[in-house]
Amino acid sequence: MASFAIRRGAKITLMGQNGAGKSTIFHLITKELEPESGKINIVNNLSIALSRQVIPREDLELNIRTFFERCFPNKVYDIDRKIDDVLEVVNLRGHDKFHERVIKTFSGGQQARLLLASAIIENPDLLLLDEPTNNLDKAGIEHLTKFLIDYKKTVIVISHDADFLNSFSHGVLYLDVYTRKIEQYTGDYFDVVKEIFARIEKENRKNAQLAKEIQENKDKSNFFAHKGGQMRLVAKRMRDKAEELEEEMVDVRKEDKTIRPFIISAQDGLSGEILNITSFATISKNHRSIRREANLSLKRGKHLLIKGPNGIGKSTLLEALAGGKAKGAIIAEGVRVGYYRQDFSTLNFDDTVFESLMAVMDVKDEGKMRGVAAGFLLNGEIVRTKIGSLSEGQKGLVAFARLVLLRPGLLILDEPTNHINFRHIPIIAQALDKYLGAMIIVSHAPEFVSKIRVDEVLDMEK
Repeated sequence: MASFAIRRGAKITLMGQNGAGKSTIFHLITKELEPESGKINIVNNLSIALSRQVIPREDLELNIRTFFERCFPNKVYDIDRKIDDVLEVVNLRGHDKFHERVIKTFSGGQQARLLLASAIIENPDLLLLDEPTNNLDKAGIEHLTKFLIDYKKTVIVISHDADFLNSFSHGVLYLDVYTRKIEQYTGDYFDVVKEIFARIEKENRKNAQLAKEIQENKDKSNFFAHKGGQMRLVAKRMRDKAEELEEEMVDVRKEDKTIRPFIISAQDGLSGEILNITSFATISKNHRSIRREANLSLKRGKHLLIKGPNGIGKSTLLEALAGGKAKGAIIAEGVRVGYYRQDFSTLNFDDTVFESLMAVMDVKDEGKMRGVAAGFLLNGEIVRTKIGSLSEGQKGLVAFARLVLLRPGLLILDEPTNHINFRHIPIIAQALDKYLGAMIIVSHAPEFVSKIRVDEVLDMEK
């Protein structure tokens, strides 16, 4: 049961473990879903807009104008001016033919800005943002932060970015994955985290004291029960007292589970050069493709970080490398490539988790597969769930489980922290740091990258 109220003009964070139901709360507010019980009371004529985590696949073929036209219930005759104004707000400036450009031709970071723009183009009374910093570079996050600070209306944000949340939020709604209840806190993000831990410690101390008293009463009850006569009445009082104390035990909020430490083993028999890059393409500010020379050689155990702002062509380069179609790049014959794509399009959304994980194994070993899956919190009913029905964070965990089972020789990672619960990120960083194959990574999360060994850096802007 989720019960909470939000005052007009508040900036609220919605937190909870992957799969706890945060995005479901948003869909209930927008009335895309109907509650099984209870009521959702929303002020009459309140305009609501939702910025989703990813652009739906069916919308990727739309051009900019059609994409934004769909945001309005009725035809808007000055739509081009509105589009230009809102793209200015999200720092995504266009050019003469920008409105005809197809959505799928934009980078992940640019698509993140389009998602935000599609939510704010109507200037809604209630703005719902689902992981808005995913794929955004530093400049994009700074721009979004300033916008939210200045926005005078109500905002609810789902995010795992602690520093971003702390810059503007007034309070936290915490969705407990175990009890399915919402806890409401006031204060900034870090204040709330301290309050949660302080409450847990207090409740644990109280429960420890009650447990001691309960055991003492049970011991006395057992002792007097064997005495007979009036002592049996004393024993009964002791049992009743123990039961009363048990009812006072506090249901302590369980801490979010984290994934287990894991290892991505490298493909056997790797030797010599695994990848050689002599040139690559970048996208200029006026949207022209420019080829640049390079001299990069990746051998076993070498890690390459690719840097650059949104839209410069990082994801395009990784996709071409993973598909073996990158001009100026050669992958050694026989090297198995593990590709973590930021939009999870390498996963078949019609497959179950079971089918997806078994598919990458050379030797089909269900016991091993289930063991790996459980380490990524993919157990119980989740294993038989279709990929398309999972939360974005759970899709990310499936992608990592596949890499463990695949044992690649070349690991290509495009924004691997997107959608992932912040508690899992240090464990993922540790696994990537210890990976002994060749690795290429793109990430706009500097704290995450700082925990991973990087041997070479390719700055596409320079």
